[in-house]
Amino acid sequence: MFFQSSEGVMVRWTTKMRGLMLLLAIVLIGIVVFRRRTSVNSITRSSCFCSYSASASGFASSVDYDFEHCENIVLRWVDSSVNDGTEENKSDLQDLLFFLHVPRTGGRTYFHCFLRKLYTSDQECPRSYDKLRFDPSKPNCRLMVTHDDYSVMSKLPREKTSVVTVLRNPLDRVFSTYEFSVEVAARFLVHPNLTSATQMTHKLRSKSRGVSTLDIWPWKYLVPWMREDLFARRDARGNRRIMKEAEDPYNMGEIVMPLRAFINDPLAHEIIHNGATFQVTGLTNNSCLAESQEIRRCVRVHSSLGKYILHVAKKRLERMLYVGLTEYHKESATMFADVVGAQVLSQLQVLASQPEEAANNRTEPGSLINDSEIEDLSHQQNTSDDNILRNVSSGNSTVTNQNMTVGRLMEAYEQCISSLRKSQSVRRTSSLKKISPANFTKEARLHVPDSIIQQILSFNSLDVELYKHAQKIFSEQRELFMLKNSEKGNQLHDNMFDWLPKRVLIVIILLSHLFVFYLVNVRRRTLKLKV
Repeated sequence: MFFQSSEGVMVRWTTKMRGLMLLLAIVLIGIVVFRRRTSVNSITRSSCFCSYSASASGFASSVDYDFEHCENIVLRWVDSSVNDGTEENKSDLQDLLFFLHVPRTGGRTYFHCFLRKLYTSDQECPRSYDKLRFDPSKPNCRLMVTHDDYSVMSKLPREKTSVVTVLRNPLDRVFSTYEFSVEVAARFLVHPNLTSATQMTHKLRSKSRGVSTLDIWPWKYLVPWMREDLFARRDARGNRRIMKEAEDPYNMGEIVMPLRAFINDPLAHEIIHNGATFQVTGLTNNSCLAESQEIRRCVRVHSSLGKYILHVAKKRLERMLYVGLTEYHKESATMFADVVGAQVLSQLQVLASQPEEAANNRTEPGSLINDSEIEDLSHQQNTSDDNILRNVSSGNSTVTNQNMTVGRLMEAYEQCISSLRKSQSVRRTSSLKKISPANFTKEARLHVPDSIIQQILSFNSLDVELYKHAQKIFSEQRELFMLKNSEKGNQLHDNMFDWLPKRVLIVIILLSHLFVFYLVNVRRRTLKLKV
């Protein structure tokens, strides 16, 4: 009886333990799911400097997303956005230049190789990459370069602000976003585990006065997400090394998140897909507009409403001072120097004539983005990229002097971008070694299945149409640029003899006629001798 009773107790105890373990497993799964949803919803908590900050409750089930409700919200926003009561003079540079930097379009080269050679740190608004606090009332604030979306304009003097941007083929932009997220996240793999990497990151960021990629939208969401995924995959494969290089590095699930999983994740839908359209319209998750989150949700639920968002985005592009294309980088840079750079130089020459402004223009360049302190966790503080950026931005005080011309600006740009590209290539190679044999190249993109390509294009249908419109604007800019240079050439040709006295011109004409006459006679004598 005793043994039977003990056996019965053991059975009941084992059953209870199994029940508790099952309950604990369910709780743990629930926590993981909750954290995953929270991580997606937390991106709605904007770091924008505006007083409004969206909350995670924006996706509450109580919100009605039926078509009529969504259409009314979208149309109200469209009406207020298109009819904002301002008429922008797109051809003339205003007092403040706002460079709306769409991620992975090459905007950083414009910032370091163009704008930092024109503007001093004192003239930068405290929101340009390495300055996260914005004060539009700051004296001499003439330049703002940021990943923030167009909603920033609500805090700027619209009539005194010119906007420029650069767009990229949506397919290439998504590829580049994926690759850069992996590249930056892979730098943390020098640590034994995720906890160590996270702790070291917090420690370095608390000591650093600079700003890293982890502080800037959208990378402050994408990089930690990818970093956590890379460590999880490394832990899962243990000490087993993968030596064979895959034909498709975008589908090496044992090492890195496959591209297909990346583009289908809710985080990608929230931040990446149609990102250019939402950024130009001011409707990203980083927006200052209270209704931006609901509008994005409505557009996803009812795709037909996207045409209204696209309409506003096209109008915004048409009003901009300049629109460049990443695929035509050299040509875009040349036109940027002519359209924007020339006007900036003219403005600075006027400012230089004012004693107080001239003193401000001698201010040293501002602090650079010190990514090495945050991302390169091998603790090598002076990376080649860091040194290049210091050299790129040095000399601001001399650039703003009257000896600068558009031609010299382009020469400085060519030298700068060459050095910057070499530095970025070295850093990229170093990062990708940590996830070898995975390696991202343009050739490797050709092996990505067509089904994934079509999926990317489908997810970015608004961006595809916006890019087509940007191409038309770019063509118009190019025609004006060529016409302008042609007129300059004709004017130069017409005026090249204006400084000569009339008598000198007559002598030149007579001498030219005598020379022609001499050649004709020589020719005739030669023919007679042959006969």
